[in-house]
Amino acid sequence: MKLMFASDIHGSRAWCEKVRERFEAEAPERLILLGDLLYHGPRNDLPLEYDPKGVIAILNGMKEHLLCVRGNCDAEVDQMVLEFPILADYMILYLEGRMVFVTHGHLFNNDHPPLLGKGDILLHGHTHLQAMDQVGDYWYLNPGSCALPKGGNCNSYLVYEDGVFELKDMEGTVLRSLSIAR
Repeated sequence: MKLMFASDIHGSRAWCEKVRERFEAEAPERLILLGDLLYHGPRNDLPLEYDPKGVIAILNGMKEHLLCVRGNCDAEVDQMVLEFPILADYMILYLEGRMVFVTHGHLFNNDHPPLLGKGDILLHGHTHLQAMDQVGDYWYLNPGSCALPKGGNCNSYLVYEDGVFELKDMEGTVLRSLSIAR
């Protein structure tokens, strides 16, 4: 199974188009969006080509391939225009015998982690900072932001395939990788 994870589009049509391009190039079974899809939020500058209606059109055109969790900038009014569910606070995946707790990061994060077992994975966006770190008994993964990276990070996303997570820049170059095979 191949999965792609992207976070924090924040209404940028240009970066949403780039996510779609990478999705087509990577050809995963699903694209999992980690929230903050349409609105840039009060703490962020306007992203490149801020166009929430354009982002709506792109994402609705991909709806059969999308899974999504709710970000702190996502609201019920966003759900009214998006044709796929976006309001779940988290989802649980099981990969290579490990639980992967997928969320945006504003409710569950390293300061307030969910219940995780040894070797489980907390995967979230929100901070706009890339991460692939062991934290105590669990792994913390963050794809960074595809539209508004922070901390000197580049625009990025994450891919999972055959027991390996790869953090990639928006050209598809691998920045870091992590094998979770037991």
